[in-house]
Amino acid sequence: MAANDTTPLIEKRSIDYIPEAERHGRLFSQFTLWMGANLQITAIVTGALAVVLGGDVFWSLIGLLIGQLIGGGVMALHAAQGPKLGLPQMISSRVQFGVYGAAIPIVLVCLMYLGFTATGTVLSGQALGQLFGVSDSVGILIFASVIVLVTVLGYRVIHFIGRVASIIGVIAFVYLFSRLMSQTDVGALLQIRHFSWSSFLLAVSLAASWQIAFGPYVADYSRYLPSHTSSVKTFLAAGAGSVIGAQVAMVLGVFAAAMSNGQFAGHEVAYIVGLSGTGATAALLYFSIAFGKVTISTLNSYGSFMCIATIISGFRGRLEVTRLQRLVFVLMIVGTATLIALLGQHSFLGAFKSFILFLLAFFTPWSAINLVDYYCITRERYDVPALADPNGRYGRWNLLGISVYVFGVLVQLPFISTKFYTGPLVAALGDVDISWIIGLVLPAALYYVCAKKWHGTVPDHLILPKEQGASPITNELAAQA
Repeated sequence: MAANDTTPLIEKRSIDYIPEAERHGRLFSQFTLWMGANLQITAIVTGALAVVLGGDVFWSLIGLLIGQLIGGGVMALHAAQGPKLGLPQMISSRVQFGVYGAAIPIVLVCLMYLGFTATGTVLSGQALGQLFGVSDSVGILIFASVIVLVTVLGYRVIHFIGRVASIIGVIAFVYLFSRLMSQTDVGALLQIRHFSWSSFLLAVSLAASWQIAFGPYVADYSRYLPSHTSSVKTFLAAGAGSVIGAQVAMVLGVFAAAMSNGQFAGHEVAYIVGLSGTGATAALLYFSIAFGKVTISTLNSYGSFMCIATIISGFRGRLEVTRLQRLVFVLMIVGTATLIALLGQHSFLGAFKSFILFLLAFFTPWSAINLVDYYCITRERYDVPALADPNGRYGRWNLLGISVYVFGVLVQLPFISTKFYTGPLVAALGDVDISWIIGLVLPAALYYVCAKKWHGTVPDHLILPKEQGASPITNELAAQA
């Protein structure tokens, strides 16, 4: 509590290492943050797709749960890195790709989160437009202003918003479920069981891809936890919050789509709110939808800021980013996402969202490489100061990591199924996209075999930066961490 009392409201750090004296927070905040990020309208829509695209309720629910557990496990393994390294997630990619080479996956990750911010802004603009009686475009601008404010304030405020969003989300979802149960025969829907491998794998893929998409920035929100925080407990807190929140939202989406008689697709926000009726209750639900999107859209914007700062710092050789630079970056990111949302809210956005989902294929192999290296090759023994030195231990370009990454992207192409691009083997698999499985398993296996034989020098222990003002004994212990 003392640490929280002395922690400034506006975050002063960005992508630089978080000294032990500035560490704060509790594991429960990881749970609430990720639950709040998932109890929102886009997760409802994602779950509904399992039924809209041909699945039945029973097997869709099971497939979604399996996908949550698999993808949530990957996501939570990244979260556990935060307290140990005290760094944003993508900085650690310099170990596997080199100080300059890490920019390759980071650029694509940044584009993807920019797109996710834009699509979320459209849904939130619709909710705010209904709430305040203004146009969707005005609602988009109101929402964008809130995102800029929260993103600039940073880590502490983001976690606070996550806690509030969890409370509001739980209340809203309990109410929506009660209304849904009163309007449909859930038992009858669950009795309809027509198993299809294509529909089942689609449900698994929808949930797994949803969870894996958090991987490139999940450690950004655990890096302030004290370094002695248990990795297992961090894994469980972040993973449980994300899996439970997403599964609850997707279950609601499955039932809503099953009872909608085709009225759900294209009118998602209005249909969900319509379950409650009209008047003050509907207004509160519109507010809860918009507030739920604040958390995830802020995470996307904050993650994009971290990615851009990481790229620039890699070539400049510095990790520090001033508050003015932070403000400029955030305005550029949210401004671009808002412009895309305004231009594409009626027609272009559908194609653009397909392009963003296509980009998922470009960071699934990154996730595989990063996790295998951290847990199996280096086994947490990073040289953190060397991450800022192109001439240091990790060099400018790591050809091994880059080569495996390129292989991981290319090997997925035959299995990708989006409106933007469809691979040649998708039809033979019942139009199911299993690229995320290929992108995780094959690069992980290849990197493990190659890195075991040809990896660079690995420190004997985790090397952390020396902290200003710390005693020589403290710095010595940090160096031997």
